[in-house]
Amino acid sequence: MDVLKSLGHPEELLNLFKFKMGGCSAVMPKLDYESMSESLRTCYLYLNQTSRSFAAVIQALDGELRHAVCIFYLVLRALDTVEDDMTIPLEKKVPMLNNFHTYLYQDKWCFTESQEKDRQVLEDFPTISLEFRNLAQEYREVISDICHKMGEGMAEFLEKKVESMKEWDKYCHYVAGLVGIGLSQLFSASQLEDPEVGQDSELANSMGLFLQKTNIIRDYLEDTQDGRAFWPKEAWSQFADHLEDFAQPEKLDSALSCLNLLVTDALRHVPDVITYLSRLRNQSVFNFCAIPQVMAIATLSACYNNPMVFQGVVKIRKGQAVTLMMEATNMGAVQTIIAQYSQEILNKVSLADPSRKKTLHILAVIREKSQSSCVTRAHHLSPMYLSAAMLLAALSWQYLSTTAVEYIVSYISA
Repeated sequence: MDVLKSLGHPEELLNLFKFKMGGCSAVMPKLDYESMSESLRTCYLYLNQTSRSFAAVIQALDGELRHAVCIFYLVLRALDTVEDDMTIPLEKKVPMLNNFHTYLYQDKWCFTESQEKDRQVLEDFPTISLEFRNLAQEYREVISDICHKMGEGMAEFLEKKVESMKEWDKYCHYVAGLVGIGLSQLFSASQLEDPEVGQDSELANSMGLFLQKTNIIRDYLEDTQDGRAFWPKEAWSQFADHLEDFAQPEKLDSALSCLNLLVTDALRHVPDVITYLSRLRNQSVFNFCAIPQVMAIATLSACYNNPMVFQGVVKIRKGQAVTLMMEATNMGAVQTIIAQYSQEILNKVSLADPSRKKTLHILAVIREKSQSSCVTRAHHLSPMYLSAAMLLAALSWQYLSTTAVEYIVSYISA
């Protein structure tokens, strides 16, 4: 089926063939489990059990950073499991979320009452917290701080709907921007990246917001059918009385107007994405960060003015994703990809679209940014990284369909 979808795109067929012939196991370095403590091996076991893609992608990171990001993921997975569990009464859940960061330093704390599929990370939290405490202090401080802030944000939005565009930014900050900030601080703490990467929280926040907003936009139908509402009321109330109305065929024009407004809002983060990526020095970190960003703008291009957003799930082709991931290994290539999909969106902007002026403006800003020589550091692509990128492509192409925390942490993978 993947091959059939790429029949009209010969370059995608070629890249799919290269990936199939490349051999996944040959290009992804294996961890030395024998040298690990039993508790750390258990953490990687939980990573494989709870993540469809992240467990493999983490192995592409260099040095001790991979362990820190592994524990970061598991801590956020445990926090997210508490937030997602609808069987936990609010009077119990809210204090748990607010205090979750303190459990990292309680060697026996665990929670055995969860009904969620990933409950093992709560039931055996002492193993995870032990490995957290084994990390270097600079990593512990980052993970604890982000966990604290995210827990408080989750508690705030438990009974609160996303009303204004500012609240949309705030919600996305809590569930995605904070992860981008935390990861950036881990990158700098590892000394694989310069201090400015971890210090510029505004750019790191934009990295997370761009991915989270793309996810929310694309998942309109699935979320509304499940009774969830993440599109901000300030946007959709301009075009309908109820968010669910957009799924009605007679409301298509209004639905597309709202869709295009939200895509335009998401695109305003792209200039920050370009600046952020241009600062990265380490090839493994660059690939880790760039992959989901190029996939996100390709997804937004596919969603823009597309009625299918309200009828099903809009996905980019697997061959398209593989091609993107094979190409997005240096800053110049990323800028070219961003320019390409920005042009695709520009070609679809309707004269009658209410957001036309704002859309054209942000696309012009992106075009100027993507054509500028903002690259200050070269990224040298070795054959090993080309092969790794091919594997990351296959692992990451579906990141936009993962759950909130996994997908966001997977902004370094998908």
